[in-house]
Amino acid sequence: MNQPSELRLRLQSLAVFRRLLSDPVVEKFNALLTALSGEETEALIGRYSDFAAALYEYGVSFSSYLLTLALEDENVYMLCRAEGKEPSPILEEAVEAELETLRAVSAVSCEEIQAVIREKGFTGFLPRWECGTLDFAEIYMSRLRSIHEYGYGVFAKYTTFMIESGALVPVKHPDAISLSELGGYQRERQMVIDNTLALIEGRPAANALLYGDAGTGKSSTVKAVANAYAERGLRLIEIKKNQLHEIPHLVDQLSKNPLKFILFIDDLSFSKDDDNFAALKAILEGSVSARANNLAVYATSNRRHLVKEDFSDRQGTDLHVTDTIQELTSLSDRFGLTITFQKPGKQVYLEIVHDLAIQNGIGLSIEDLDRQAEAFAIGRGGRSPRAAKQFIDFLLSEGN
Repeated sequence: MNQPSELRLRLQSLAVFRRLLSDPVVEKFNALLTALSGEETEALIGRYSDFAAALYEYGVSFSSYLLTLALEDENVYMLCRAEGKEPSPILEEAVEAELETLRAVSAVSCEEIQAVIREKGFTGFLPRWECGTLDFAEIYMSRLRSIHEYGYGVFAKYTTFMIESGALVPVKHPDAISLSELGGYQRERQMVIDNTLALIEGRPAANALLYGDAGTGKSSTVKAVANAYAERGLRLIEIKKNQLHEIPHLVDQLSKNPLKFILFIDDLSFSKDDDNFAALKAILEGSVSARANNLAVYATSNRRHLVKEDFSDRQGTDLHVTDTIQELTSLSDRFGLTITFQKPGKQVYLEIVHDLAIQNGIGLSIEDLDRQAEAFAIGRGGRSPRAAKQFIDFLLSEGN
């Protein structure tokens, strides 16, 4: 191990990765290095255990923890490379030196520090942690070469986001639904997949409207597709209807990001005098995808025409009633891709039930399964993928 005082000074010299010094685990390690330089045995043991306790909240490998911090750090060098710019030689030199500092810090073993404590006469138990010989520089540069898949900063750590007070906030526990869990609607789902792959691969992608009956899996399809392609650099941003005015700002913020983004608006509909109607209309007419080819708007709705139209709209005092009606009913036509999810017939509904039953190890015979599934659907107002899922959950709760 290098002299503790030297390592501490090297940590303090960080500039590109300076944010790492405020990380709670790194702060505890810095305090431990300080204690090694001369504090009394009791204080040293306390600093040692403080560090171990902080690390244990994330794992037992200090090397892996420190490397992850470096890879997820949104620093000036990472942003420069993400935007395709060439960093200055001065910046390159700093990054190379600082990655070596982080590697040296991560390689400090618990056994080395324990030896110092034992020399002071302590013979009791001391917690351990793992350290390795990870090549920080090689791994970091490799990650930069694949930044369009991994992202940087908060986008490297999370895959789903929402908007709060005008800022992007990660969803720490998003819906983990997968495509394999969804039954039926293969054709409709494939249309969403194909459009999403076009977005990921840099080909023209359409803004998409998924509309149809409630419970047919529209929202689940969008979330499952986003989960399926997260490792290829796809991120999902959930937007509420009253946040539509935030989209132009998001476009400006994300247009240079190497990742791809779905701006997801769930359960969309408007009243005729809704201010958000004009906001979405402007967004779609302005073609978000044309201005930023790494974004697409995906919306779901139970209504083919997104604006609720009253009978009075057809008999109003407007001199151009036909134009007014067309304005109200044509918003959905501004989506480049419209996909219909209709309620399934009996055969499709039972196929979904069968798939879910196999996935969940339901032991009923096909005859019993079908009979109970039909009765369950009648009690839930009709057949739908949601009713099928609820039926299987009911069987599981009953121990079938």
